[in-house]
Amino acid sequence: MTWTPFNLQTFALGESPFWHPHEHHLYWVDIEARKVVRANGFTGELQDWILPTAPGCIAPAAGGGLVLALRDGLYRAVEWRGALTLIQPSPYDTVTTRFNDGKCDVLGRLWAGTMYEPRDKALGVLYAFDARAGGAPTVQALADTVTVANGLAWSPDHQTVYWADTAQHIIRAWDWDAHTNTLSRGRVFHQFPFKPAGWTYGMPGYLGRPDGATVDAQGNYWVAMFEGGRVLKLSPAGVILDDLPTPAFCPTMPCFGGDDLKTLYVTSASYNRSAQELADFPQSGCVFSMRVSVPGLPVNFFRGGPLL
Repeated sequence: MTWTPFNLQTFALGESPFWHPHEHHLYWVDIEARKVVRANGFTGELQDWILPTAPGCIAPAAGGGLVLALRDGLYRAVEWRGALTLIQPSPYDTVTTRFNDGKCDVLGRLWAGTMYEPRDKALGVLYAFDARAGGAPTVQALADTVTVANGLAWSPDHQTVYWADTAQHIIRAWDWDAHTNTLSRGRVFHQFPFKPAGWTYGMPGYLGRPDGATVDAQGNYWVAMFEGGRVLKLSPAGVILDDLPTPAFCPTMPCFGGDDLKTLYVTSASYNRSAQELADFPQSGCVFSMRVSVPGLPVNFFRGGPLL
């Protein structure tokens, strides 16, 4: 299996990719450039959409368009580059905190974690926004005590939810009741070694930390290892099954796409990376793809809201 650039354009901080099954487009965000990007899955043609504040994550919405978790709140747009309608202000101090990794669950609620930008306290929270009843969504805090929320994913049987704290190099798992939206039996799914003291780029002894993630149809958990130059495949028991080196030292989030969901995509970062790293990995910031044998799961759509 070999990674190939999906498109040769580079981005500062690619995140939140998903494959839109109706449009046959790959979507993702560039957080630092404050924009959403989409690419035709057949031609690779790119379009972008500049936003007023940084997008932490996006998801497709039933009825068309997107739901977008921007720094100052949750927004709905009914079409590409359409008007943004605020449906829920951010439930945190926007001076120090922003949304980060997120996606929709199988019932259409948007889950979005936060990151505390000073990174000296574990103040990140995992929120669920439920707008299925119409009007403004209800807001539920499901988990907390992380610094950088990442790695959100669900098992194919909808019984387990995964959530990572990149700063603590840990992925946790919980049993999940989808209908009551409650978590129980929290546990460590996988703990990665911390960065050695004094480590800098080019030194051995560090394999990176968990960033964004996705799950395949067999329940395996695929996670991008930031500063590790790899995507790891973990079994449902948390055992590493495969290690796929990437053409960027800082991959950020994988997703499955293509009409058969057997194309694995991964976004990456070039922002705030050293000159030596960018020279060694000149495709940093690109989106890469490879064909895999086991398909992923289709993206879940946001449901409800005042515009539907």
